[in-house]
Amino acid sequence: MTNAPQTSASTNNGPALAVCWSCKGPVAWGALFCDTCKAVQPPVPLDHFARLGLKRDFDIKVPVLDQLYFGFQRQLHPDRFAAAAPKAKQISQSQAVAFNDAYETLKDPLTRAAYLLDLLGEKVEGEGAHTIADEELLMEQLERREALMEADNPAAVEAIARHAKVDAEAALSALASDFASGDKIAAKRGYLRLKYLVKLGEEARARRARLTLAR
Repeated sequence: MTNAPQTSASTNNGPALAVCWSCKGPVAWGALFCDTCKAVQPPVPLDHFARLGLKRDFDIKVPVLDQLYFGFQRQLHPDRFAAAAPKAKQISQSQAVAFNDAYETLKDPLTRAAYLLDLLGEKVEGEGAHTIADEELLMEQLERREALMEADNPAAVEAIARHAKVDAEAALSALASDFASGDKIAAKRGYLRLKYLVKLGEEARARRARLTLAR
């Protein structure tokens, strides 16, 4: 794995500086290329928002995200490094992976919400995650899942899928408001509800397909 540029200096009046691996000259910390020799620089530790030049916010315009991501990826296209030294090729690939990881995480509202909650200290995925003890949310999940299991024809399942989609859109809007207001606890609850509704919609579509084939 490629190491980040070595920090050379930092001041209160400007950005931190690093040392270019190629020409050994100064380069802005986090810069994609060295201004002096134009060599691609290794990725540095940045959160996904900062890596793509976005402020840390749930309300992201996907077209803007797409534009930023594909702009960076064009600069890192393998054809641009066809004649480059092996180390430069390795570094460009590491940069491409870092940008791809950031893009894939932020483009989907669910993974974006989970990532942002994690940055805010409210872990919702992986080891050490904690769900919110919410009886109302639990009962909603149980009732909807029971209704889906009892639905015995495509039309009934389609109605459940349609309602889940409408509720998921409303939950997404509410989640955006929770993040905008800085209410981490409400945002965590909203994330869990949205995640369940999305999953319910997927399960309903799969059940509808099975029932349709069985007819």
